[in-house]
Amino acid sequence: MIIDRLADFLHDNDAAPLTRRNFLNVSLGVGGSLVVGIGLGAAASDASADSAGTVLAPNAFVRIDGTGQVTVITPYVEMGQGTYTSIPMLVAEELEVDLPTVRYEHAPPSDKLYANPIFGMQMTGGSTSIRGTYEPLRRAGATARVMLVQVAAQRWAVQPSECHAAHGEVLHTASGRRLKYGALVADAAKLPVPEKVELKAASQFKLIGTPAKRLDTHLKVNGSAVYGIDVKLPGMKVATLAQSPVFGGKLHSLDDSKAKAVRGVRQIVRLDDCVAVVADHMGAAKKGLAALVIEWDDGPNGRLTTADIVQSMERASQGPAATVRKEGDYAVAMAGAARKIEAVYQVPFLAHTTMEPMNCTVHVRADSCEVWTGTQVLSRAHAVAAKVTGLPPEKVVVHNHLLGGGFGRRLEVDGVARAVQIAKQVGGPVKVVWSREEDIQHDMYRPYFYDRLSAGLGPDGKPVAWSHRITGSSILKRFAPPAYVNGWDFETVDGAAKPPYGLGNVLVEYVNHEPPQIPTAFWRGVGPTHNVFVVESFIDELAAAARQDPVAYRLSLLGANPRAKAVLELAAETAGWSRPLPKGQGRGVSVQFAFGTFMAQVAEVEVQPSGEVRVRRVVCALDCGVVVNPDTVKAQVLSATLFGITAALWGEITFKNGRVEQSNFHDYRPLRMNEVPEIQVHIIPSTAAPGGMGEPGTSALAPAVTNAIFAATGKRLRKLPVDTGTLKQA
Repeated sequence: MIIDRLADFLHDNDAAPLTRRNFLNVSLGVGGSLVVGIGLGAAASDASADSAGTVLAPNAFVRIDGTGQVTVITPYVEMGQGTYTSIPMLVAEELEVDLPTVRYEHAPPSDKLYANPIFGMQMTGGSTSIRGTYEPLRRAGATARVMLVQVAAQRWAVQPSECHAAHGEVLHTASGRRLKYGALVADAAKLPVPEKVELKAASQFKLIGTPAKRLDTHLKVNGSAVYGIDVKLPGMKVATLAQSPVFGGKLHSLDDSKAKAVRGVRQIVRLDDCVAVVADHMGAAKKGLAALVIEWDDGPNGRLTTADIVQSMERASQGPAATVRKEGDYAVAMAGAARKIEAVYQVPFLAHTTMEPMNCTVHVRADSCEVWTGTQVLSRAHAVAAKVTGLPPEKVVVHNHLLGGGFGRRLEVDGVARAVQIAKQVGGPVKVVWSREEDIQHDMYRPYFYDRLSAGLGPDGKPVAWSHRITGSSILKRFAPPAYVNGWDFETVDGAAKPPYGLGNVLVEYVNHEPPQIPTAFWRGVGPTHNVFVVESFIDELAAAARQDPVAYRLSLLGANPRAKAVLELAAETAGWSRPLPKGQGRGVSVQFAFGTFMAQVAEVEVQPSGEVRVRRVVCALDCGVVVNPDTVKAQVLSATLFGITAALWGEITFKNGRVEQSNFHDYRPLRMNEVPEIQVHIIPSTAAPGGMGEPGTSALAPAVTNAIFAATGKRLRKLPVDTGTLKQA
């Protein structure tokens, strides 16, 4: 299965590059049609034929018209991470065109043509946009270039080897003759698409590896960029909604008389667990919603609390478990260890709180449905709209737009399904917008995890036995059931199954525990966001027990992992690891291999007498393989680090009487501008296969901060978010 192969790829510290051979092998796990679509096969040839010779479209990703205009159809969405620049860079590099001249379009829904080769579906997530496109998109550009050069050579009656492409032209080296791409596309479109093309050597790159200005910046600056929430249609109404405050609850009764009297309110839509107010504008919809008198049936979870969930997890963590990794004999090694250490770690539910509130615009007609939204899973959004309406897929059209933040929230299609349910009862297009309160209290949350760890140390202080038992929800069990095999999935244990260290005899286990009807989902990385915190915190505990410096201790365990060792050494050196800090301040470190990227972070924190924690500085060193756009890499680290600080210090969703207690940014608080630390990013040059960059900074951050708190106070934090009461000085 493709998921099995992905697991191997992600967990192997010496994973093979995503070569053309590997790409084809993985893609074949989903079916030959995917190879044809993402590769250079039948579907692409049909596109050329349909162009009637006016457009060259040798594959699903590149289109060149008679003016020479190059358009890249990007298979992955833009949600702030820079894909609308980095993906065109891959094509422009091999096609030999100047990046600022390239246009881009978002791909339509099609798993056949635009499936992520790592996941086998049309999906933007898992920090895979560059990992999944690095070779296929370069090959797409190279194929168009080869065809254009062939036509020019035929016209000049010379060999293609005597010609080369540059800046959107084909040149004959000896004579200096040149032809622009636009003059060649009609004839090139008639050629058979070559099955094999030669890609550039890294030494020939002009774009890849260089800083590039983002192609979408000016649109965002001048306000012309269109996000899902910006959609405006003739006759469109706006709706907002109230859903059962308890997951699993239902609507019991409704008095909407006062809401209907609100000026601008047009309709009240009732569903089993939801009420929506449809109005001329958002203001009227909100006033109408506030005027509703709703009585809910809370259902079986009306008294549920966070403590109930944790108590259930604690019991489950001591029961049967699936074996994820077993090397050597942990029990024997532990029995003979010179010192034994045990700990329990916990991380909370987390919401996404994307800057752009959840929204979806839908127009349902008798024989068709049209959807406008921003989603990370376009083909799934298309499928759920068809399912809810009962229409054949060909009668459903989904328009995707820029995303004002995704973080995994828009990997889910619950919002699309809900909007279509409402739109089915509305005559005309309706934009459904979730308030911030509804968004936070009806999110699909990063799971709560409850972990038990134990280790045995030898006389030298190094681990001879390591046990890690993870208890928590499996998102892939729901999201992609084939990935859940033998009682576990690779995503949930990523960062724990194979830490970068030599740990002696190892036992890693997983206990599946699903909270009662509380939906869980991806959150800017799932497994690593909790596993790296747990592993790196416990490694720090072992270093302290061995009375060794945390950096030196880690280095002693990384002898078989030179890339991990290199990022740690660079981060420690540039952070001035051994330099003393004032009282109340400390440095902490973390190392990880996740999402195909090696990263080390050193955090400097200050702990106030009140227990408040201020992150003053973060130094990050990384090896993410081949870098396409270093500016984007740095921006991703900055963004992920701030996201991680927010979660480490304040992020927590809790339940009382079945209800989420947090409702907006006053009690689900983000890092504020005046609290942003100094952040330094150091990229180690690498020729390895590209790694992911959207999520590593988030997962590496929390343990660096809590380890720094320990250095400053001597207090070990095994539960997030940081408890300031524990740190408060008497």
